[in-house]
Amino acid sequence: MTSTTMGSTIAAPDVVYGRPSLLSDSITLTQRSLAHWRRNPGPLIASLGFNIVMVLMFAYLFGGALQVPGGGSYQEFLMPGMFAMTMVFGISLTTLAVSADIDRGVTDRLRSMPVSPLAPLIGRALADMIFAVVTLAIMLLAGLAIGWRAHGSVGDTLAAFGVILLLRFALVWVGIFLGLVMKGQEAVAGVQTVEFPLGFLSNAFVAPATMPAWLGAVAEWNPLSAIVGTTRELFDNPGWGGDSWVVQNYPVMAVIWPLVLVAIFLPLSVSKYRSLSR
Repeated sequence: MTSTTMGSTIAAPDVVYGRPSLLSDSITLTQRSLAHWRRNPGPLIASLGFNIVMVLMFAYLFGGALQVPGGGSYQEFLMPGMFAMTMVFGISLTTLAVSADIDRGVTDRLRSMPVSPLAPLIGRALADMIFAVVTLAIMLLAGLAIGWRAHGSVGDTLAAFGVILLLRFALVWVGIFLGLVMKGQEAVAGVQTVEFPLGFLSNAFVAPATMPAWLGAVAEWNPLSAIVGTTRELFDNPGWGGDSWVVQNYPVMAVIWPLVLVAIFLPLSVSKYRSLSR
């Protein structure tokens, strides 16, 4: 591009805009979510407080009335279930954050900017995984405070926490998808509809053998039960046995279930995000 001024030709610099970078844009949007949490920590504090109350309630209010299959400490039976349950309850924060961005117009603004189209979703997933690690650390301290201990090897203990975080990664994409398809109070109701049956209709608090046969079978096939059963084994905490195929293969299912959820909800989330406002 050139321009003529007082008989001379002056070259004008070309303006070059950088291409969107998935990595840098994802990191920037992750930092945005973390900054938002620092400015408005209320929902996060409430979530952590709720999880701690759940631990205390089941450990001291209901624990005395519940029997551990095969004997042992109910606190040690409980905590693997609580670790997994906190990952399930994290769906709410993901869904509401995504829904709030849509309602405030943040999502439309990001879509109109030279930002990698996948970065907002990856940024949200990374931020929620960071909070999941923080949540798990706090729950670990709560468990130690009530008498829970991991008796397995260091490698087994780390593997157990890895399985729990894999579950959270899968549920992040469930939450993102729900936040993209539902808004406001509809999102809240939808999330609660998913969270509570998934959490309580499992082996997290009681053995499925104590349930009616048909309900126990449903609980055994609940993805959360595979996570809880596997982590109890890795922590060497009290658990329960079962003769069904799924129970005998819980360690395998603890990996397969999260991968199936990611394979379903990650593409659905990307497709829905790209189709917004069309």
